[in-house]
Amino acid sequence: MKKRKFLLSIMSVLFFTLSILSLASNSSNEGYIASFNILRLGDSKKDIPQTAKLLQGFDIVGLVEVMNRDGVEELLDELNKQSDEKWEYHISPFGVGSSKYKEYFAYVYKKDKVKFIKSEGFYKDGKSSLLREPYGATFKIGNFDFTLVLVHTIYGNNEAQRKAENFKMVDVYDYFQDKDKKENDIFIAGDFNLYALDESFRPLYKHADKITYAIDPAIKTTIGTKGRANSYDNFFFSQKYSQEFTGSSGALDFSGDNPKLMREIISDHIPVFIVVDTSKDDD
Repeated sequence: MKKRKFLLSIMSVLFFTLSILSLASNSSNEGYIASFNILRLGDSKKDIPQTAKLLQGFDIVGLVEVMNRDGVEELLDELNKQSDEKWEYHISPFGVGSSKYKEYFAYVYKKDKVKFIKSEGFYKDGKSSLLREPYGATFKIGNFDFTLVLVHTIYGNNEAQRKAENFKMVDVYDYFQDKDKKENDIFIAGDFNLYALDESFRPLYKHADKITYAIDPAIKTTIGTKGRANSYDNFFFSQKYSQEFTGSSGALDFSGDNPKLMREIISDHIPVFIVVDTSKDDD
């Protein structure tokens, strides 16, 4: 019975992956940008082949909760083994967090479709009051260039600690927006440990750049032992500048009928993604 449930769960992963692959092949002028809390990549037992199968339909994936470079390289090797595409990666130069626990941020992307432009570094050069300072890098898909900022806010001992960090997302946006006056497309993505309608995001929504979220807060993006649990993962972007966002977004649920197993062998989060028009750039 346990083997049957495992096979059904893997079939669920394959079904959703094939759905993304089908969507991604519909238009050469669309880019699929994802964010994924990959659950201690490089420092936990993980089914890398199934993880790679889950992600190969995207053009670029921002990875949160990366423990080391070895984990990213193992995932990259598997992506290249499974896919006809050539995959590359970029990882932050060092980990951020406490003295006892640090995480890296990383990106895996299709080399023939996505061009890595440059690293934008850590928020405030890694010297802010946030436990894990967000990290940004600029890429280009087709004619569309953008900065993808990855975030993993603190979970902490209580909700107040989470709110305190998310109140600062407006400062994170301004920091990366001001780094390059010619690049206005800033996407802030990752695991915020609160849903997008929480009061802590109000300063972000009041910004003159008309910032909003891309993933419906009703979509649960974490996996509990009995099913999907919380809406913690999202994308935030400017409606004023990033009109390349097509309005299409979603979350790739692989939890199937055995969420307890899937959170152990892949992650306790599911990938979230947006679709962008790559035929033009409004910067």
